[in-house]
Amino acid sequence: MAPSLFDPLTLRGLTLPNRVWVSPMCQYSSPDGLATDWHLVHLGGFATGGVGLVLSEATAVTPAGRISPQDLGLWSARHADALGRVVDFVHAQGVPFGVQLAHAGRKGSTYAPWRGRGSVAVADGGWTTLGPSALAYQGYAAPAAMTGEDLAATREAFAAAAARAAALDVDVVEIHAAHGYLLHQFLSPLSNARTDAYGGDRAGRMRFPLEVVDAVRDAWPGDRPLLVRLSATDWVDGGWTLGDTVVLARQLAARGVDLVDVSSAGLDARQAIAVAPGYQVPFAAAVRAEGGVATGAVGLITEPRQAEEVVASGQADVVLLARALLREPRWALLAATALGRDVAWPAPLERGRPA
Repeated sequence: MAPSLFDPLTLRGLTLPNRVWVSPMCQYSSPDGLATDWHLVHLGGFATGGVGLVLSEATAVTPAGRISPQDLGLWSARHADALGRVVDFVHAQGVPFGVQLAHAGRKGSTYAPWRGRGSVAVADGGWTTLGPSALAYQGYAAPAAMTGEDLAATREAFAAAAARAAALDVDVVEIHAAHGYLLHQFLSPLSNARTDAYGGDRAGRMRFPLEVVDAVRDAWPGDRPLLVRLSATDWVDGGWTLGDTVVLARQLAARGVDLVDVSSAGLDARQAIAVAPGYQVPFAAAVRAEGGVATGAVGLITEPRQAEEVVASGQADVVLLARALLREPRWALLAATALGRDVAWPAPLERGRPA
């Protein structure tokens, strides 16, 4: 029997109550990388709205790994303490919590979207970014090409952040290797011009992201799921492709990754994206069918029956929502009603249940 959007899903030792997950959404609201009351209310609101997993926004593993100076981080015990009360509140609602570990690479040191565009100067609180090569994202400052020491330190930072998350009783870790950030920069020939073992052919360009996955899997408890977010295509000729993603997905599954969260784009401003409702779902379907790994689907999934069809048809194992949840944090509870599923509402919200 085909699964439903509101059937549980078990990954390793974790059973998630349903297949409507919160997609990571940057909030640009973290002074010094710390979680605040904004995160408690923002993420806590989703936890009271019936979702099966709350995922944090991209959470930097080093200060230089932030997208903006206002990004969330997990590079110290202080950052873990600030995030801990958010984790505890979400758990108190009976919902698993996940952290997306990230490094922005050459797309770091930028302004929050409502503050401007381009790179923040060092004098204004920015920093010199890192990348696989000294190739700038269009309109941004050029990064410094990473040395062997930089690669080792970054691997260790991902692993250390995963260990901090484990100590907080976080249920899921997702490694961000999409949207033009550091690990995606290594994967794409449009941003990786290295001539050492970490560049060149596809195997060389996959080497560093796979090393990060191995480091995180080793630091992360064996009974807890590990996810990776990938951009299935750069949407630019000569860039990373869906076929490349399938090959990488097989490697990820062999290394203990339990689900691939399949998005696209973000690497190059020349991208030409064919946007339509559910436009990225076929990428998740292909990775699931050919990559031998569970997948999550994203991309203009807004309606309950649309989301149900994605899961019931086997195109993906879960859907991850962003803008739809920003508009309606109780989307999952209302979707269950629309689909005829009797799910529990939090007692303080019960009077709002549709008749």
